[in-house]
Parts: sequence; structure tokens; C-alpha cells
Amino acid sequence: MLRTISSAGRAAAIWLVWSGCAPASDLRLYESVEPHMGTLVRIKLYAESDQQAAPAFRAAFDRIAQLDSALSDYKPDSELNRVCRSPAGHPVKADPDLFRVLAASVALSEETGGAFDVTLGPVIRLWRRARLDHRLPSSEALADAASRSGYRKLHLDASARTVMLDLPGMQLDLGAIAKGYAADAALSLLADLGIRRALVAASGDLAIGDPPPGRRGWRVGVDPRGSDDGFERVLELSNAAVSTSGDAEQYLEIGGQRYSHIVDPATNIGITRPIAVTVVAAKGIDADSLATAVSVLGAERGLALIRRHPGAEVFIVTGSSAAGRVVESPGWARLSQPLPLR
Repeated sequence: MLRTISSAGRAAAIWLVWSGCAPASDLRLYESVEPHMGTLVRIKLYAESDQQAAPAFRAAFDRIAQLDSALSDYKPDSELNRVCRSPAGHPVKADPDLFRVLAASVALSEETGGAFDVTLGPVIRLWRRARLDHRLPSSEALADAASRSGYRKLHLDASARTVMLDLPGMQLDLGAIAKGYAADAALSLLADLGIRRALVAASGDLAIGDPPPGRRGWRVGVDPRGSDDGFERVLELSNAAVSTSGDAEQYLEIGGQRYSHIVDPATNIGITRPIAVTVVAAKGIDADSLATAVSVLGAERGLALIRRHPGAEVFIVTGSSAAGRVVESPGWARLSQPLPLR
């Protein structure tokens, strides 16, 4: 979640930090918010006039809506769901956006040994229903859903740009990568329109362009656990992306056990060990997917994953309440500082 803040308060996860008035500039700051991809998408940009800003907002939000229509597993007629309904074993032509996201997903699946897996849709749908019903999925239902999952059952042909699924009843779920990609795409479109000083926030996934006039970067506050417990940090970023992952807002709690909305493909169970992850990377598609992968892998293996991605940094908090343990990549300190007192 991202919200602008003043000294009156702030919101959990990610928010913008104001640090006084910007130096004089011919550019003005504009902001617009629209609902897309199941959340509120906020765009901030610097433009010369209302006449430049208004069509830029419209084009950026339309691009996000276009991607939602292609990548959503909630929309029955999305391109993603049309692929999932195609006959098993038959390659299906995919548009460039969908293929690009699937290719990045498969690459991360292979790198993490399946800790990141967009074929987990049947299992994820069971856990969505479980959160609504406040009831754990049965072992039989999980076994059936898991039999229709597994990234090795998804096949891509880059030369033909086709997608093939091995089994009927498979369901792809791009919830851990699509918002980051959409934020990238909107930011890129704004740059094509001549607006490079901009920020696109799709809930906890931000793509960030050139800095505001006279500043080194956009100041972004991060509270990984959304609990105001001393782990808050402020980042100053430009031409980068940042994503958060954790169970501060989406989880199922039964019998004193919390099950995250993030499912471990190795067990098909929502993660039960408390972990909150913030990743900074060059692109939103990477920050978004890496944050989920680190959540599944855990602190040590997650840190090793981040070290294999040049330019990526991570801040991990494990455990609960004030007893949380912090693990961070070597370059995190140069990006962040503790949240200033107000």
C-alpha cells in the first residue's frame, strides 16, 4: 500500500515521505489515483502544465488497464485465462506482454528450484477461499490442486512466442509479478511522452523514474511489517523499483497459527514463519517477483538469491513483534536510513 503522508500519520507498507518544498522549477508536481489490478494505483509526475499532465495520466492508466486485461487470473476473458483454458499439450500464441512476464517467471522458477512458481494457481485459489471461509483447505483438495501445478508443466517457445500447458485444469497466477511489470510499463510510457520525473505505485510495488527537480531521488518510506515497530526505513531512489512482501494484510489465522497468502510451492501451505521482505531492483518486474521468492526461501537462501542479481538489494525482517531479526544485503545501508522522528 502507498499513500502520501504528512506529519499527521502514515500507512503501512510503503509511502512517500515529504521533506519540505522542492527547489524552484518550471515543472509542477501532479498526482492521480485510479483503481486497477485489484488495488489503487497512484501516479506522481512532474509536468510543465495541466495540458501535459492530463493526457499522460490517461495514457499511463490505460496501459495498466490493458495489462490487467491480459494478465489477470480474476478476469474470465483475460488473455491469461484464455491460455489456461486452451487444450492441454497444444501451443498457444501469446501477445508480447504475457509472454515476457511468463518468460521472466519461468527463469526465476528455474533459478529458485520452484520457490517462485506461477503455475500454483489451483493451490492459491484454495487458499483464497480458505481466507474467505476461515477454514483450512483439506489435504485431499490440496493434493488435487498440487497435481495440476508445477513450473515444469509450463512450456514456452521463444521463437514462436507460444505457451503450452501439460495438463487440463492448470491455472497460472501472475499475482507475484504482474503489478511490478505494469508499474514498469506505465513508467516507460510516461518517459516516451517526455515525462521522466515520475513514480508509479501499484500498491506495494513501485517503479521510479528520474528524481524530483533539485533532489537526488524520491523519498519512499518502508515499513515491512506494517506494525510501527521500529523496522521502518526511508529510501531515496531514482530509476529503480521497490516492492514489499509479507502477511501484514492478507493472512488466515486458525488455532493461533497464521498462514500467509504467500504459498510455499514445496508444501502447498501458506507460509507460517513470520517474514517481511523489501526488495530494491532496477525494474519492478524483478523487485516484485524477487520479494515473493525471498519470502518463500527464507532469510539466508533469499539473501543468496539477491546476491546473484546485480544491483538488487533486500531488507528482511523475520520473527514477530519487537523480537524481529533483521537480515540485509551489503548495499542496503547506502539506500536507507531509519524513519525520522516527527
